[in-house]
Amino acid sequence: MNAPQDRIDKPEPRWQALLAFLAIGGIYLALPHTLVVGPIWLLPTLIVVLLVPTVVSHRMARHSLNRALGIIINGITTLALIGSVILLVRALPSHRETPLQLLRSGGLLWLTNVIVFALWYWRLDGGGPVLRHRQNKFGSTSFLFPQMQIPHDERAQFACTRWQPRFIDYLFVAFTQSSTFGPTDAPLLARWAKILTMIQIVISLTIVILLIARAVGVL
Repeated sequence: MNAPQDRIDKPEPRWQALLAFLAIGGIYLALPHTLVVGPIWLLPTLIVVLLVPTVVSHRMARHSLNRALGIIINGITTLALIGSVILLVRALPSHRETPLQLLRSGGLLWLTNVIVFALWYWRLDGGGPVLRHRQNKFGSTSFLFPQMQIPHDERAQFACTRWQPRFIDYLFVAFTQSSTFGPTDAPLLARWAKILTMIQIVISLTIVILLIARAVGVL
C-alpha cells in the first residue's frame, strides 16, 4: 500500500475560492460610489448569482459548465477591477476624495488585485482544480513552487511526496507579485501565467504610483 503522503484521495476544497469571491464583493461594497462602475450593488449581486450555479454544477459533476462559469466570474471581477483603477486615476486630479479616502480606496483595490489574480492562477493552472485532481500529478505545470525543487529522495522528509498547490499557494504568489512587482519563490513556467502576471503587476504599480504621487502632492 502507498503511504498516505503518496496519494491524494480528496478533491481540492473549494471553500477558500468561494470566500475569495465573496471578499471581492464585500470590498466593492466598501468602495466609494465614484470608484465603482455601475450601481454599487451590481458586482456583488453578479458574483452571488453566478456562484450559485457554479457550486451546483460542481456538485453535479458538470465540470465543463463549472469551469466556464468560473472563468466568467473571474472575467467580470477583472473588468470591474480595471474599471475601478481607471476611475481612481481620473479621481486623483479632481481632489474630490480626501487623502484618507483615496488611501483606503487604493488599499482596497490593491487587495482586490491580489485576490482576483490568485483566482485566475488557481483556475487555470494545470487545467483547473478538477483536472489537477484527476491527473494526480506532483507539483504544478505553470509555477515552479519550492516543493518542486526538493530532490525526489528528500520529499518524504518534508511531507511533500505527492504535493499539489492549493488556493492559499496561489494567493501567496499573487500577494508577493503585487508586493515586489515580480515573482519571488515561485518562478513562472507557463506563458499564460507570465501574461497574467504582467497585467497584475501593471495594475499594482498603477495603484501604488498614483497613491505615492497623491501623497507628495504631485497631482
